[in-house]
Order: sequence, then C-alpha cells, then structure tokens
Amino acid sequence: MCGIVGWIDWQRDLSQEAPILKKMTETLTHRGPDASGTWLSPQAAIGHRRLSVVDLEGGVQPMIRQIGGCTYVITYNGELYNTPELRKELEGKGYKFTTHSDTEVLLVAFIEWGPTCVEYLNGIFAFGVWNTSEQSLFLARDRLGVKPLFYINQGSRLLFASEIKALLAHPEIEPILDTEGLSEIFALGPARTPGHGVFRGVEEVRPGYCLMYNRQGKKIHQYWKLVSKPHEDDWETTVHKVQELLADAARRQLVSDVPIGTFLSGGLDSSILTAFAANALKKDGLGPLHTYSVDYVDNDLYFKPSHFQPNADSHWIKIMSDYFGTEHHTIKIDTPQLVEALKAAVKSRDLPGMADVDSSLYLFCQEVKKGATVMLSGECADEIFGGYPWFHSERALLYGSFPWSRSTKERETLLSCELLNQVKPEEYIDKRYQETLAEVPRLPGEDPLEAKRREMFYLNMIWFMNTLLDRKDRMSMAHGLEVRVPFCDHRLVEYVWNVPWEMKSHGHREKGLLREAVKGVLPEEVRIRKKSPYPKTHNPNYLMAVRSWLQDILADPNSPLLQLINLDTVQQMMQREEDLNAPFFGQLMTRPQLFAYLAQMDTWLREYKIRIC
Repeated sequence: MCGIVGWIDWQRDLSQEAPILKKMTETLTHRGPDASGTWLSPQAAIGHRRLSVVDLEGGVQPMIRQIGGCTYVITYNGELYNTPELRKELEGKGYKFTTHSDTEVLLVAFIEWGPTCVEYLNGIFAFGVWNTSEQSLFLARDRLGVKPLFYINQGSRLLFASEIKALLAHPEIEPILDTEGLSEIFALGPARTPGHGVFRGVEEVRPGYCLMYNRQGKKIHQYWKLVSKPHEDDWETTVHKVQELLADAARRQLVSDVPIGTFLSGGLDSSILTAFAANALKKDGLGPLHTYSVDYVDNDLYFKPSHFQPNADSHWIKIMSDYFGTEHHTIKIDTPQLVEALKAAVKSRDLPGMADVDSSLYLFCQEVKKGATVMLSGECADEIFGGYPWFHSERALLYGSFPWSRSTKERETLLSCELLNQVKPEEYIDKRYQETLAEVPRLPGEDPLEAKRREMFYLNMIWFMNTLLDRKDRMSMAHGLEVRVPFCDHRLVEYVWNVPWEMKSHGHREKGLLREAVKGVLPEEVRIRKKSPYPKTHNPNYLMAVRSWLQDILADPNSPLLQLINLDTVQQMMQREEDLNAPFFGQLMTRPQLFAYLAQMDTWLREYKIRIC
C-alpha cells in the first residue's frame, strides 16, 4: 500500500512549489516507508510514498506514460487482484509493459478506457491520474471504501490525499471545526458521514465514486452501487456460489512478493481466511503460515462472558493453529501501553476514534509488521452476511435510527448548553439516517420485514463497515502494514446482497449461510462457534487510567475541551461506579471508552491546533 498526494491549481505555477508538495508527501511516510517520489508541472503537483509489495524493483511512482503527445501521471494506493487478466486484455490491444506492477496496468487501463476503467477493476484502490493534454485530474476510490481518499476544492485549486493530515500540511489550509464538524464528532463519532471529512472544506471521495476535475470545475460520478433484484438460486446453488466467490477472492489476495500472514482470533471470519491461506501455502510447498492474535496482560483474570463476548479467544486460536500447522504469534498488550497509544491512534486517524479498540490495533500492527508486510483480515463478513445482534432483533430493525449508536440522550447531557443548541444531536443524527435510507436500493413488492432488513444491511455497509475499514487502514498503515479484506470482494458483496434473510440466517444462526459454505474447511467446533467481537481489555486498571487522564484534562483551565462539554455532568459520570457497561458505540465501546474518547478529543484539539467557529 502507499500514500498519495496531489495539488491542481489554475492560477499558480506549481513547478515552483516543490517544498510544499514535499512537506505534504512526507506526512504519509508511515504509509509508504520504502520510497518517495514527486512530479511537478505548472498546473499539477503529484506526490507518492511507496510500500513495496509487488514488483519491488518496478512500480516506482508517480508513474508517467506518454502516448500520442499526451503525458499521463498516476499516483496510486492499493492492490489490483485481477492484474493478470487486465494485462492480457491490454496486451491484446497492442500495449507493451515494462514492469510487473499493477500500477502500470492501472495507468494503461486508464489510457485505454478513460474514467470507465474503474468498472474493469477488482481490488482496493484510491488513485489520481493527471492528463497533461486535457489538463484534467481523475480521482477514484474502490467500491467498498477500503482505501481512503480525501480532498479540498477551494477557488482555483484542488488538493487530494490519502489522509487528512497531508491536506492540513499545506500552509494555506487551516484546521477549522464548524457546526457540521462538531455535530460529526459529538453526535455521530467515532462514525463519520460518508463523503464528509469533519474539518471545514475537507471532503471524501465516497466508496464506488469517482471525480473529474478540470478548468470547468469538478464532476462527481457514482460508478458502482448495489442493485436489488429477486434471488433466483436455490439453497444448494447459493451455498456453492458463496463457496466459489469466497475461495476465489482469498486466492487472488494471497499474491505478494513479501511475507504474508493472517489475523487469527479463532472466530469464524478470520479462521476461514486462515484456512484458505494455510492450504494455499501448503499446496505450493511453502509455509508454515504465520498467524497473529492480540490479547491483554491479565485479561484472563478479569474476563467476564457477556452476550456480545461469550468466551475468550485463546482456546479457539489453539485449535486452528494446531489443525492447520500455523506458526502462531500472540501479542500481549499491557494497560499503560494501551492508554499511551490512545494519542498515537488519534494522530493516525486524524480524528478521535474508537478509543482502545483503535490503540490496541495500533500496537498490534506495530508488532505484526516486524514479521510480515501483508495480512489478511476478516472485516466486512458481519455486515455482508448478518453477523451483528441488531440483524436478528425485530426491535432493532424497527428502532428508527443507527442501531450501533443508541446513546443520543447521554451524548446530549455531555455537551455545554451553547454547544447543545448549536449541534442538536438528535436532529443531526436523524438527518443523516434519513439521507441514508433515501439511498437504499429498494426491491418492489418485498415483504415489509425483509425490506427493513435490507435497510439494515445497507446502513451497516455504508456506515458501520466504513468506520471499521477506516480503523483498520489507519492503524495498520501507521506502521506500513498492508491489510487485505477478502470479504470486501465486490462480486461476493453483490451476490450476497440479494440473498434472502431465510438463507443468510440458515439454522437460525448468525451468518448461517457463511457457516454452511465452509463446511469441511474448518474444524467443526470453530465453524459453529458463536460470534465474538474483536477482543478488548477487561482489566479494571484501564478504567482507572483513562478516568485519571480525563480528570487531569478537566482540571486544566487551558483544555480546549472545557468550552465544549458540561463539566458537572462529565465529572459526576466519572465518579459513578454503576453504568460502566452502558453502550456508547457499537458492541465494544462503553463508559471507559467514552472517557477515553473525550480524552482523545482533547489531544486532537491541542495537537491539530483546531479553531472552532
């Protein structure tokens, strides 16, 4: 993976702006520690940081190709999983290739097909192509939003980058938080409205969208969306197709010229990918597969089963590792590390995030990077196959808002009176919810409850899934670790989208269809294991540490957080010992994570020198 940066300006000679471009590009060194490159012209300045994964010698970026008197310049972050097929098709059209990299294939695909090239791609990507002849910039992002792409369009210029920090590195871009940004942070956070970058003027190319920018302005186009239609395959055919699509996605994503491994929690999703990867290496006479899991010091002493987290992972991990002969690595994180990394996690995400759910992944990836450069991860299976509790509850289906964020009333009590009147959390949340419902691809004549489930799947893919993909990208790429997510293969997503709930919940189990599709692939006890989410710390020292940190912040008269919160309410909340498991966001963020989120917000406001208006 990599980091990309660009600057288009119609009224400024950018060939003289190398220092600014370099500064913006260098903010993304963590995403691409292996190489750096820039390209400048009067109207366009393009930057790139490279993490070498395929064709280590070739694939240098920005990559330039000249055809018919026109120069094309690409900066690209991602991986194409159908590179061989695309290369063969383009060679049949007369193109010659000088490298084995997917970057060159992507650039030539754009030269041949123009903006419609995105329809040919199977992969995860965010890229920009500058056409010198047409004086135009083309930006595109993959269908599910695995790779990030932000931009600012002000007056005569457009800036784009993989991460917000690169945009803010431009000396004329000020980090401003207005009413909408405050609403994002306090009403929706750590989720974020698709297309919105929280800071004033910062926008995001949405998943499945592309953007064309020239002297006439910018045009945004949705090149991919889900299509609702009746599912006509019977049960056996459906199971078989899911098997085929998933196996093919995993096979394609195992291609790498550097060490590759899998995250393994012993849950269904990570175990499936581990099985595919271990079998593939064995077939090729390679191996063993290296697998990695995360745990916390003394977690075994404090773990308490719950509805969301019924059992610990270690037993299941051992079953999988023994069964497939993997070389397993358990990385243990201690509480002081976990709390200290909350600050680093903010800087990696450029926003307050999922508290220790972020910082633990940050530390986990830091250790994994010592032994691997590419990892497979099980994100998105729950959103696609229906793994979360809210898919299975009629009450949740009829709730009328985002089911992972039911803390609206509590959030309102945290805000100062002035901010509460400005943000109006309940109104803002409902506005975003209704906007999303208006996008849902409906199926005429669908059963009302099935239609509600379709809404729930769409909400999860557009919102919750993207929150988790943001988290995985920033925390892994903070250490130059590429993480691939086979369950995000768009062919699999398109097919499963229309499979009825009766099939998806086969056997009245969460992800029943997926379980059936991997019969014989996994040890049976792992295949039928009840869903358990990403492991969190249960050590009471974590609560004490984040509460102490937040108390210090609240005692500091210079804290920028104080003008935004109701100090009495927050202090009273910290003194109460009850309601510690009150949900704040999703399944894992409760009262300790709320305290950490507020502390992260203070760090963010200070470190980014944010102006509130």
